[in-house]
Amino acid sequence: MAMIRNICFYLLLVLCLSIMACTGPLFKNYGRIDPSRETTRAFESYQVNTEYRYFTSGPLVYPNALIGLHRDYRLDPRTLWKEETMTPERLKEIVNFMQMRADEYRLVLHGFDMLDDKGRRIGVWYSIMTAPTLVRMQEDGTVRIDTPDLETYKKIRSEMNG
Repeated sequence: MAMIRNICFYLLLVLCLSIMACTGPLFKNYGRIDPSRETTRAFESYQVNTEYRYFTSGPLVYPNALIGLHRDYRLDPRTLWKEETMTPERLKEIVNFMQMRADEYRLVLHGFDMLDDKGRRIGVWYSIMTAPTLVRMQEDGTVRIDTPDLETYKKIRSEMNG
């Protein structure tokens, strides 16, 4: 009985390692989005970083997300981000509208650092926690940052109304 258990354990171990070996290359170009108090403070104190180009996603008045991408990187043009000419006044307007929308649902906005596949900071992200995305460094040198679901708040509303 112990021998059968050991054989099953080793077969399962080999299977898991094989799956990990196969999926490793599949995810090799993906970056991360890490929560950052410093980034949250920067957005909420309307600090515009001149090294970033800024983009919004979702409705013009109440965006679902706001990103700043370092000027050394190009955003994949197939995504739905809308570029914004950013000033501290415009950033304040966008952040305040986003906060008003989040307050309606008793949610909190957070800042995140966007990192490339090597762990280098390439930009910043600001949204509610339930507006996730992926960062992918593409072969042509562009960065693929998918917008969060355009129905982010509608889904929350339907969950609240149950």
